[in-house]
Amino acid sequence: MQIDNKHIKKQFEKSMQDYDQNATVQMLMAMKMVIELTKISKTFENVLELGSGTGVLTKQLARELNFKNYLANDLVEKSKSYVQKFIPQSTFYCGNALKIKPTKKADLIVSNAMFQWFPSLEKAIQTIKSNLKNEGILAFSTFSPNNFKEITDLTGLSLQYRTQEEIEKILKVEGFKILYSEQFSEELKFKTPLELLAHMKKTGVNSLSEKTWTITKVKEFCDKYTKKYPNAKLTYSPIIIIAQKG
Repeated sequence: MQIDNKHIKKQFEKSMQDYDQNATVQMLMAMKMVIELTKISKTFENVLELGSGTGVLTKQLARELNFKNYLANDLVEKSKSYVQKFIPQSTFYCGNALKIKPTKKADLIVSNAMFQWFPSLEKAIQTIKSNLKNEGILAFSTFSPNNFKEITDLTGLSLQYRTQEEIEKILKVEGFKILYSEQFSEELKFKTPLELLAHMKKTGVNSLSEKTWTITKVKEFCDKYTKKYPNAKLTYSPIIIIAQKG
């Protein structure tokens, strides 16, 4: 499917006030990534966070890492206030993560649950690499092709998720050394398919579709979902990668 940054920005902007209460899997991803990152190093001079959102990852990095300069980026300008709540002296770049021009090369580039939105992971890695110092660390989480498999099964809607092996290969081609790689699965359960749709809306994931979901369409979806999955569930399939630039 085509990725429209304007649509993504709009949907995530709408979901920000409800995001932290609903993004339980994204919080787990951030926590697991930070735990593994701190095993490698706790001190970085310049940190660049891509897709900072409501500061889910920012908060944990502020608590666990030592750094001199913290740079953050998001499509949504409102993200700046979330980041500065945890790191008041941070510098914020609003806009497409691949078009920002940081004044300093980073020792650590980090991102949580965002890389799946890049139209081309290959091109994204190349650009991100240019903003990273030699021997700098790239740590990010994303999702595998099994992510939201129930939604894909019923609607055909899906991002172009890459497998863990494909992501590792892309990084190795660009001269990165894989320091840590993990894929896991988390299943969320809901009382009804309608509650599931509300969860997706409150985490900005309804950016998957630009279609307007009419009452009829929602009812059709709920009926199909109940028939196929009597116990309303949604499967997340996160991937965590930490790599070092050669």
